[in-house]
Amino acid sequence: MDHYSVQIHCHLCGKSFQNRSGLTQHRNSTHAQPPTGPAARDHEDPVDPLQVQHADNGDNAFPNEMPARRVEDRQGEPAAAPVRWTRRLHPALNALPCTRDGSKFLELGAPPPPRDKPTKGDWAPFGSRLQFEVAEFLYKKNQMSQRDINTLMDLWAASLVEYGGQPPFANSANLLDTIDAIALGDAPWSKIELSYQGPQPEGDVPSWMTETYVIWKRDTRTVVHSLIDCEDYNGDGEFNLVPYQEVNGQGGRRLTNVLSGNWAWRQADRIAEDPTTHGSMFVPIIVGSDKTTVSVATGQNEYYPLYVSIGNVSNSVRRAHRNAVRIVAFLAIAKCEKKDKNSTAFRTFKRQLYHASVSIVLGPLRPAMSTPEVVRCPDGHFRRTIYQVGPNLMDYPEQALAACIVEGWCPVCPGHCHHLDDGFTQGRRSQELTEELVRRLDAKQLWEEYGIVANVIPYTNDFPRADIHEILSGDLLHQLIKPFKDHGVDWTIEYLKIEYGEARAAEILDEIDRRIAAMPPFVGLRHFHQGRNFKQWTGDDSRALMKIWLAAIKGLVPREIVCMTREYLEFAYRIRHPIQTDTKLDECEAHLAQYHHHREFLRHAGVRPEGFSIPRQHSHGHMPRHTWNFGALYGLCTSLTESKHIKAVKEPWRRSNRYRALGQMLTTNQRLDKLAAARVDFAARGMLEGTCLPAGPGAADDAQNNVNRADGRVAGADDDDDDEGVVEGPPVEAFVVLARQRAKGYPKLLGDLSAHISRPEFTTCIGHFLAQQLHEDPEDEDVLATYTLPNLRLSVYPSAVATFYAPADPSGPGGMRRERIRATPSWRSEGARYDCAYIVKDSAQEGFRGLDAVRIRLLFSFKFNGILYPCALVEWFEPIGDEPDEETGMWMVEPELDADARRPCQVVHLDSIFRAAHLLPVYGEDPLPIGFRAQDSLDAFRAYLVSKYVDYHAHEHVF
Repeated sequence: MDHYSVQIHCHLCGKSFQNRSGLTQHRNSTHAQPPTGPAARDHEDPVDPLQVQHADNGDNAFPNEMPARRVEDRQGEPAAAPVRWTRRLHPALNALPCTRDGSKFLELGAPPPPRDKPTKGDWAPFGSRLQFEVAEFLYKKNQMSQRDINTLMDLWAASLVEYGGQPPFANSANLLDTIDAIALGDAPWSKIELSYQGPQPEGDVPSWMTETYVIWKRDTRTVVHSLIDCEDYNGDGEFNLVPYQEVNGQGGRRLTNVLSGNWAWRQADRIAEDPTTHGSMFVPIIVGSDKTTVSVATGQNEYYPLYVSIGNVSNSVRRAHRNAVRIVAFLAIAKCEKKDKNSTAFRTFKRQLYHASVSIVLGPLRPAMSTPEVVRCPDGHFRRTIYQVGPNLMDYPEQALAACIVEGWCPVCPGHCHHLDDGFTQGRRSQELTEELVRRLDAKQLWEEYGIVANVIPYTNDFPRADIHEILSGDLLHQLIKPFKDHGVDWTIEYLKIEYGEARAAEILDEIDRRIAAMPPFVGLRHFHQGRNFKQWTGDDSRALMKIWLAAIKGLVPREIVCMTREYLEFAYRIRHPIQTDTKLDECEAHLAQYHHHREFLRHAGVRPEGFSIPRQHSHGHMPRHTWNFGALYGLCTSLTESKHIKAVKEPWRRSNRYRALGQMLTTNQRLDKLAAARVDFAARGMLEGTCLPAGPGAADDAQNNVNRADGRVAGADDDDDDEGVVEGPPVEAFVVLARQRAKGYPKLLGDLSAHISRPEFTTCIGHFLAQQLHEDPEDEDVLATYTLPNLRLSVYPSAVATFYAPADPSGPGGMRRERIRATPSWRSEGARYDCAYIVKDSAQEGFRGLDAVRIRLLFSFKFNGILYPCALVEWFEPIGDEPDEETGMWMVEPELDADARRPCQVVHLDSIFRAAHLLPVYGEDPLPIGFRAQDSLDAFRAYLVSKYVDYHAHEHVF
């Protein structure tokens, strides 16, 4: 394979550079800074600023996502002009700023009225910043027990006696009283009692008929106001004021947040039929409910939380867990004796209890669903606001309960439960149609022929314009990710048993398990030490298996099953993308159709002879329509509420004394909300900048850490156990930096280091690298001799950190995330770890055609002529063929070998590395030996699959 100096190009003039620092200097000196904000549109034709906005260019909506690849084409001609998206705002519900009392709208450009805030430096109810940060650390982060807080304060007080000082708090009671005194974020809990009101039988009355059911709730209106008036959501693109549609010149559509979907626009049209609502702000109320279990070892271990969010908050903010999903109630769970569990009366009461409870909790919002009320927004302006019950985040059993349909039927369309896989031509359910059927048919007909539970009234009937069948959104976690294991994997196992018998199937499954256990490690990838043999699967387990299952089954199951799995993965990864277009949704439907085609193999093989009439399989066909309605579904996944369970339910339960725990859990949630609101307020007043710690020996390091935070790096990113994480702040240009801590045990001089790592050619590689960097001929022996420097001093590092824009993966509100790339001879006492990475090869090519895969053998830096060079010593992989593998859809590569069957190496600048790569072994036909280690996988095989399923960012860029 011919190697080269990696080139980085200027997208404005096409000039090439050896590293990114040279490109940056060129841009600053040669090209004027392009205008941003309103000035960037001065050249456009005049438009009504309330009607049209220009969105970011390109499907990715991020101009610096991969700058080294978005440049000129191969012939040096300018790249095709990016697609220009125009944002059209709703003309009536256009969120005009108004006066505090809502009596009139403000003139365009008028500043918001000042907030009534304490002066900067007023930490009330805390006495100082130290008091606040100690309270937040002990109560929220460390979750220290009251007894331990008392001990800590006593020790703190003892340490200050000789100085006449006092600790921040006298004891735990003082700390809790101070938190309770925070006025912000205060939404007290109250209870509502409900009971059965129907006829009772003569004689023994079932216990559930006499039970009192308690609902603990907050004032939902207060909670929603705090969501709308949260200054923390005032970043660029974090809060949408107006329903909008993004279109391009070819008539294409782009869908992102809730307000970009057709549902929000339709609702705004309906609301605007009343002229008194014009100029208002539309606020969809997102509702999520899901039972959760806090312990399997005690009784009374089940809770039923209800959450709300608002559709104005962007998907990225909601997924970044910036308190944009709030708990508003704990619903009552109806219990009965076993003999009454399946009685019609009890099941009806249980359903109606749910709907009555949700209606009560959302009730405070009902008046402002018809007549707007004035609320302050994150930007400080007051606006007339009108609410609407919006998307419901629920798994399938909850959807069936909310839609009042029989389990096994679809809550969205009226297709028969035995024929759900017959296509999607049945239309859709609606509340209007259901009510008409209820008037005409008896309860038995409704149950058997339409799957309708006739004697339960959905909670949406209590709210204007709300249709429960319309607002049930697709659930990626329970309808797409978990079914991968529950259906795809389990069906494959069942096929093996049918085809080969139990004994031979067990041998094949053991081989699959060994392959899974032998997968090379990767950032954030769960290691299945025993394959897939464990009892309780979670969504995270299923998500992890999706990343490696194809490589594990290739060659052990028929091609049709491999292709079926590939198409399922393609659909799953594409439908979850945070930015959808009409073209992308067409691709999703095409992959889904191919999945259904290959899936028929299992019907004919006897795995599913009765077909695939399964609600969770059927729901896939509705996901494109849900996307058209509500924007990208990744922002409306039940993983949001399930992750909220941890902070709102499970951790507060663990902090309780387990006796009547719910009351203690409510208090904990209220205190956590108060601390979160106080932090937002103090930050908005500029009181949390820097650190509250006094200057000392570590002050310089702290200052450097703050600089790193400012330019997009993450404090603590160099913790050796911290492989990945979200990056706070706005999108920045992708970059890779070496770890802060140097590796130990390496010689300092190049000649000694070359011998230490058994790479005698390392010195020559450095010479080649310097010649290329200084634009000299590295093949000229005289030039090479000039740069052969055995006494050059180097610093070796155990890892590097890549930061890049990946909004579909766990990331910060700006869509940035980071991952660690390791090159170390010892990692977690499990042997060496030398990760793989991508290097930009041809900036004009898309996908893997423009990249190369390498394995990093050493991360180091050195200074030459006053310039610091961060570098990597890499080994190359060569592509096998000109197209991806037909079965798996992934590219195949093989290690490059020289004439002596050794792997040559090369030094590259760290700026040429894009991000980490995950290579999956092509296992071939021979079984893996017992005890084969995952750490040896990258050395043991002749070919590898370049995984595009390791995360969503890889799927977008390594196709």
